[in-house]
Amino acid sequence: MADKTEVVLDRTQVKKAVQALQAFLKTKSTRDSLLLDDTQHISLLFTLWKVPKQAQTIRIPLPHGQRPDTEEICLFTRDEPNMTAEQTQRFYKRLLEEKGVKNISEIIPYKVLRTEYKPYEAKRRLLGNFDMFISDDRIRRLLPSHLGKHFYERKKEPLSVNLQSKHLARDIQSVIQGTSLKVTNKGCCCMARVALSSMAADDVTENIEAAVKTAVAKLRMKGPVMKLIHIKSQTSVALPIYTSDLSQLSVVKEADKPKEKGGAAKKRAKKRQKQGTKQTDTTAEGKGKEKKVKEEEEEEIPQLVPIETPSKKPKLEPLKKKQLEKVPKPAAAKKGTKAQSKLAKKAGKTESKVKRKVPKVK
Repeated sequence: MADKTEVVLDRTQVKKAVQALQAFLKTKSTRDSLLLDDTQHISLLFTLWKVPKQAQTIRIPLPHGQRPDTEEICLFTRDEPNMTAEQTQRFYKRLLEEKGVKNISEIIPYKVLRTEYKPYEAKRRLLGNFDMFISDDRIRRLLPSHLGKHFYERKKEPLSVNLQSKHLARDIQSVIQGTSLKVTNKGCCCMARVALSSMAADDVTENIEAAVKTAVAKLRMKGPVMKLIHIKSQTSVALPIYTSDLSQLSVVKEADKPKEKGGAAKKRAKKRQKQGTKQTDTTAEGKGKEKKVKEEEEEEIPQLVPIETPSKKPKLEPLKKKQLEKVPKPAAAKKGTKAQSKLAKKAGKTESKVKRKVPKVK
């Protein structure tokens, strides 16, 4: 059985793909872009064997940071009891200085977020002023209703940090310099930013290996998970660095088959037993019928005596065409006789009239 942890990357192949991607991005740069910072993010594109049942967000710590120190980072904190908003800001600034955290540029308490950043324009301005947002894990669930959907559409939702941790600097650094993989239940592809194009090829390969290991280990799926892994930038094609074996396809199909419960299995077994008993009964009845037929066949059959039949009558000769002439209809004859009788009557009348007109001779 193949396990989902059996995703082994070829380091030399990954390094060749990274070098080819960096060379492509260098050739694409123009004179105008040389004056600006044209570094692009290098991302990992994961293709899974099947669509996950549940959405999941995986945090991936990277050995080499992908964020420069010049980025603006905002921290949302909870409201401390018996303190105003300004006092809570001072309290957390001292806490971060004591722990050695220097990447945070601004601290916003929860009360200030509710009051000052309630209008739509203020939320958009807050989204554009900072590159990354971090929040206290104690108020993490309260933020979505106050931030709005634009933070999540731009993929700048705040990442939670435990501000009561003893290793606060290490935890904040791992969150800032790390990355996150968002696995949705609407498709089988997901992407995570891993490095910058300006980094060394060895550093990029180490980040890729670390990201693949943590992603495979933390995915909530059984059996083989990874089908394909590609690397790409914002303006380049995807280069493959890992392809799974086709033998894993049969394992995935077996895992997808629904398993029957104990009650359903027992019912199926009973049905099969009933069908077997019915078949045996029918076979026994068939054997009994065959025996009866054989016994009947063994009895003597009386011989049939031929009966004399009269000779066949001679066939009538076919009538000739002349004999089949039409016979005049009797109705026509009757009509002719009627017409003749009428004519005779008329002739008799005329004769009588003529006779009357002739004068008598004395």
